[in-house]
Amino acid sequence: MSHVGVGPRAVMRSVAFLTAGVLAVPALAGCTSEESAGKPLAAQDVGAATRASVSDGGTLRWAVDSVPDTLNTFQSDADATTTRVAQAVLPSMYRMDENGSPVRNPDYLESAEVVDTEPKQVVVYKLNQQAVWSDGREIGAADFAAQWRALSGKDSAYWTARNAGYDRIEKIERGADDLEVKVTFSRPYADWKALFSPLYPKDVMGTPDAFNDGARRSLKVTAGPFTVKKVDTKADQVVLTGNPRWWGAPAKLDKIVLRAVPRDERVSELVAGKLDLAEIDPETADEVTLAAAPRDPATGTPLMGPQGSPAAGAQGRSAAEALRSWAVANGSDEEAAEEEILAREERREAEAKAARRQKALSGFEVRKSLEPAYTQLALNGSGGPLADERVRRAVARALDREKLAETVLKPLGLPAEPVGSHLALSGQPAYADGSGALGEQNAKEARALLADAGWVRGGPVKKDGEKAAGAEKDEKGENGENGEDKEKKKSEGDDDGTYIVGEDNKNAGDKNAGDKNEDSKNPDDKSDDGTDRESGEKHSSGKNTAQGGAPGAYAPKGTAAPAGSVAAPLAKDGKALTLRFVLPSGPGSETLRTVADRITDMLKDIGIGTEITKVPDESYFKDHIAAGEYDLALYSWPASAFPATDARPIYAKPVPAADGSLNVAQNYTRVGTDQVDQLFDRAMTTLDQKEARDLLRKADSRIWAAAGSIPLYQRPQLTVARKNLANAGAFGFETPVYEDMGFLEKGAQGSRPSAPSTSSPSSSSSS
Repeated sequence: MSHVGVGPRAVMRSVAFLTAGVLAVPALAGCTSEESAGKPLAAQDVGAATRASVSDGGTLRWAVDSVPDTLNTFQSDADATTTRVAQAVLPSMYRMDENGSPVRNPDYLESAEVVDTEPKQVVVYKLNQQAVWSDGREIGAADFAAQWRALSGKDSAYWTARNAGYDRIEKIERGADDLEVKVTFSRPYADWKALFSPLYPKDVMGTPDAFNDGARRSLKVTAGPFTVKKVDTKADQVVLTGNPRWWGAPAKLDKIVLRAVPRDERVSELVAGKLDLAEIDPETADEVTLAAAPRDPATGTPLMGPQGSPAAGAQGRSAAEALRSWAVANGSDEEAAEEEILAREERREAEAKAARRQKALSGFEVRKSLEPAYTQLALNGSGGPLADERVRRAVARALDREKLAETVLKPLGLPAEPVGSHLALSGQPAYADGSGALGEQNAKEARALLADAGWVRGGPVKKDGEKAAGAEKDEKGENGENGEDKEKKKSEGDDDGTYIVGEDNKNAGDKNAGDKNEDSKNPDDKSDDGTDRESGEKHSSGKNTAQGGAPGAYAPKGTAAPAGSVAAPLAKDGKALTLRFVLPSGPGSETLRTVADRITDMLKDIGIGTEITKVPDESYFKDHIAAGEYDLALYSWPASAFPATDARPIYAKPVPAADGSLNVAQNYTRVGTDQVDQLFDRAMTTLDQKEARDLLRKADSRIWAAAGSIPLYQRPQLTVARKNLANAGAFGFETPVYEDMGFLEKGAQGSRPSAPSTSSPSSSSSS
């Protein structure tokens, strides 16, 4: 599980409470619409081809994560496959372009514009006169009105997951003719283009019963290039077939089969010839890339491995090993020879199997881009040490986000640039790097923030019966260790040259103690000078020869740290500063766990310990992230073309519900401010796009400053596609064009984007 499958819109505005400190951030007003949004870091990679070069007919077998429980995207259990089906079979007034911006969909919409703003905002839609539902009825005002009533939030009988925007509509009526729809808003709404995409027929939206149950396992009436033939729960697949009433460019494919295939089984299904398209993990991408690499004509082995590395020989055996094997098999020791002959036969069988596997995969290629989503480090500010903004900011200032991005993206040949905004990605109009409101990575300043918050070295740490600060449950961490065990572990760190009064090494006479500490390989050892290693950080603190120093007080700048000293743990109120880092344990989460290891090392450098808790994928979000049972966590949010609407519930300030509970909507960090809420509200109501961008960028700066969520990197999008499959793969920002997908005519070739840069100016300067 590489990221949480959370839809970008919330059911309602967040209504919970959390006290936020006053921020003094001079850079907050620095991001304005004058700052360029840049370009997308990576282009889509879909094997683009003209329709003329794509043959008619065929079936596309496409791996998905699940067969959806509902085909209604406005219900709470809708998932990514629900969205994929809706894109192929239902009208959308707007679709996303290559920059993640909304563009009019001419198959359904001839025009849409704001015709009045006073006294009320009025939008007039003029529909494509050919647009009809699959039952032959024209798409019209009745469908718009039914969807508005269902999603307005006024009738609780409709089990809706979100109503953002629809709750601002006052009325919908027929315009000058049947093809014109007039929408009047009760309050101004900047993101009106987000509405009616997708648009369901009035048959689905007209009554609560139809809405709640009528579109869960079937969609009888559709209006896209494809229609839903069957949702087959036994075969774990959804079958889409061409819509005979489709008025646009005819679908090239006869059929699209969306098959639920676990990610760890997809490569086997590709080898078996049962799939044509599948999202994959980096390990599978390496195997496919190797299989598709140029081969030595004599041996048939790939000339180069992934990323241009030399390819290994058969089963990774060297020529010397092969010669030794021959010598043993033909030697005088009969017993050894027999064993080696059996081993050679097993190797030959394994090599033959691997060769067959490689041959099957050689018909595929990896198509890669960056997904319209980013991975963040979430800091739970509802309690424990992270309730203090200074501690959250210290965590954030300890992170080298460029190195984290490089860890994930550089090996894949993708641009390794950290994400600079919570509300947009590079290339989108609202994007601007707001991270300056928090400040660059600086371990020394991070330590100073912790000291200011009262976390000092050398403070007493209660061990008997005490939990680590911030841990709310006595759970086992990584390798079965709890927080107390981990406090006794030694790790490596660095020294910024500052030592702290009161952390005197009682045996400082041993001038070589520092060297001994560094050379020690046993994490449970004490150093020869008797220094305790429980801090989780190596730090050269010294002895203060001045009298009367208070423990935890900083010595004057420039004071040398005496030799032989080792830092004591950061502590406050008898507890060590240890944060519970919750991670998913599934096979698709290796990347998250690697990133977590890097973050853990960075936090050690400033004296923060981590207790890693790995939990099952199925409980990771519901029982930990949403429930607030974590201190640190990694998960992703999708980018939106409408951040004023879609991002507000993610960052809105929590307030207490009537029953005393904390209603957080989608703000799972529980960190928010009144200022951020006000900026979102203003951005949502202004129809001036420049002003809206300015407001969103200011909101993003304040979200950075609050340090509840730290964006790290844009997620990689890796897809394996059959080489002759056109117009499908790693889509990036752009909405897929399902009617153009298909298999190339014999001799035709699709185009691929040029290789993206593997580093950005900002990341290359640090390497």
